[in-house]
Amino acid sequence: MGAETPEGAPAPYPVGLRLAGRRVVVVGGGQVAQRRVPALIAAGARVTVVAPEVTPALEGLGGEVTLELRRFEPADLDDTWYAIAATDDPAVNAAVAAAAEERRTFCVRADDASQATAWTPAVGRHAGVTVAVLGNREPRRSSAVRDEIMAALQDGTIAARGARDRTPGVVLVGGGPGDPELATVAARHALASADVVVADRLAPRELLDGLDPDVELVDVAKLPRGRSATQEEINRVLVERAREGKRVVRFKGGDGFVFGRGYEEVLACQEAGVPVTVVPGLSSSISVPGLVGIPVTHRGVAHEFTVVSGHLPPDHPESLVEWSALARLRGTLVLLMAVQNAGAIAAALVAGGRPAGTPVAVVAEGSMPAERTVLSTLGTLDADLARQQVRPPAIIVVGEVVAVARPEHYARAH
Repeated sequence: MGAETPEGAPAPYPVGLRLAGRRVVVVGGGQVAQRRVPALIAAGARVTVVAPEVTPALEGLGGEVTLELRRFEPADLDDTWYAIAATDDPAVNAAVAAAAEERRTFCVRADDASQATAWTPAVGRHAGVTVAVLGNREPRRSSAVRDEIMAALQDGTIAARGARDRTPGVVLVGGGPGDPELATVAARHALASADVVVADRLAPRELLDGLDPDVELVDVAKLPRGRSATQEEINRVLVERAREGKRVVRFKGGDGFVFGRGYEEVLACQEAGVPVTVVPGLSSSISVPGLVGIPVTHRGVAHEFTVVSGHLPPDHPESLVEWSALARLRGTLVLLMAVQNAGAIAAALVAGGRPAGTPVAVVAEGSMPAERTVLSTLGTLDADLARQQVRPPAIIVVGEVVAVARPEHYARAH
């Protein structure tokens, strides 16, 4: 996407360079080079960086690029297809541009675009489409236009026709903790490609409003102590619709492989010979505490965190959790699906050695408009949940990290 340059100068001719296997030289080892080099590597270019010093990030790319830790010499551009002058010295950049001109090599100048033979556009990619914007040598303007175009492509305002994968099969999509803003771009792409969406109640429901009118929506909500679709029925729907030649998106909250029975659905598809792919999502076990400012680890406080399903009480014969072992850990426990059994779990942890005064945070409706945090301790958790009338979904965080995040609530000696 180009624009006419100021003062009537000719507009640039936009072109996509195929640099795979071709030599590209970047002169300069600072932040500009640090931004440009990864994209060149991704394009498959053979990148050489010439600079007396480079940033630690560029030094860390030593196995992927050639580093020449010295001053630039014109011969550095011999057999070079593309050059970038990215130093903070105009004289050096001018020398790079002159050497490139002599060799008929296109050259970008980071300091003075008017003296360059090539400009770097603001670039975005979506579903196989590359968008490149040049805005009269105004980088901020170029980036702003690029961002608007990318947002429109991602939310479907602009349709990249033919770019969506419509291959029949099943896509297991993790939608994140609930806020649609926390759903990944890949999740949105998958929804946009669907013929059928099989959704549970914890998937970001606002995103369903953006489905095309002809997309079939299958509700497989599992209500706590209420109506519930069986896993066998869900598996049957996925396989049946996919065998009809449809692209089926199984849309879940959080990440489908973290207590989401996602792999049961993978196995069902594999056994039926149905193609299946996975789009991971932000697990609520980490993202929800993070959203309310509670870290699951903290230096000097917790060196580990353990994510546990609390859907069964500690004394249940089918429970696979060694609660006594968890009680002896010093790190953070993150409990999912544990509201109903929270009192029994807290009692088991205290009985196993965790102090009754261990801080606990319960984050209900995490990332959603009704989000709230209840602060408690293991000894008072059962009573606090009842008094505050906490209902699922909620994430329960147990450990000293809660006191780190909420010091005003917990008295701790320092």
